[in-house]
Amino acid sequence: MIPRLYIDAPLEAGAAAPLDNAQAHYLKNVLRRNEGDEVRLFNGRDGEFTGEIAELKKKGGLVALKEQTRAQTSEPDITLLFAPVKRGALENIIQKATELGARKFQPIITERTVAPKLNVERLQAIAVEAAEQSGRLTVPSVVAPMKLNQALANWPEETRLVFCDEAGDDENEEWGGREGRAAPMLEALKDVDRNAVSWVLLTGPEGGFTPDERRALRDKAFVTPVTLGPRILRADTAVISALTLWQAALGDWR
Repeated sequence: MIPRLYIDAPLEAGAAAPLDNAQAHYLKNVLRRNEGDEVRLFNGRDGEFTGEIAELKKKGGLVALKEQTRAQTSEPDITLLFAPVKRGALENIIQKATELGARKFQPIITERTVAPKLNVERLQAIAVEAAEQSGRLTVPSVVAPMKLNQALANWPEETRLVFCDEAGDDENEEWGGREGRAAPMLEALKDVDRNAVSWVLLTGPEGGFTPDERRALRDKAFVTPVTLGPRILRADTAVISALTLWQAALGDWR
């Protein structure tokens, strides 16, 4: 298989593209590639190019670009708002959501969020690797965490928020009982404005959202509450399920 790497540099046939130390090490010492071997590069702007390794050294390398193999195309504008969880599940969220087409990751702090301090650089590196392996032409951005109420403030008019709400309205029952549950996601999305410019998926922590958070979210005109089925899902499973359903209903799986 031809190695595929993301670089933050212009790509143009006939030009030379630089490789950083880590990329040169990966090609030479992990993949056992040498000068003259083929690679593919993308930068999220200029499409994908094939090239030949012209130089591999300890402090970096160079790729002689040949031709564009894929033109840059647009992707669905879908952001993931998610409550951080423990490291293993968190890294799984970044990897799988990148494969499923998320454009941006916005960690949010809810009342029940319990997670260690986030290493945003580490999560961004996971997103880069997942984009390289999945064949997508862009890399989603990972930004610093913010509180839920901050994320909802000054909400863009053209952006719809799909709120994955697994609870009911009875505060005395486990997970709120059966009354007040949202409609299944595919059913709920039939009634939304499909001409929205941007979309956001919101998933919560392992303990779910508090009753006050649920009420605040459901009071927003731009919010569509949905359920992901009859079972309570782990936080990372909920992200994968929600993105899969959204892509099937409104994204680039149609």
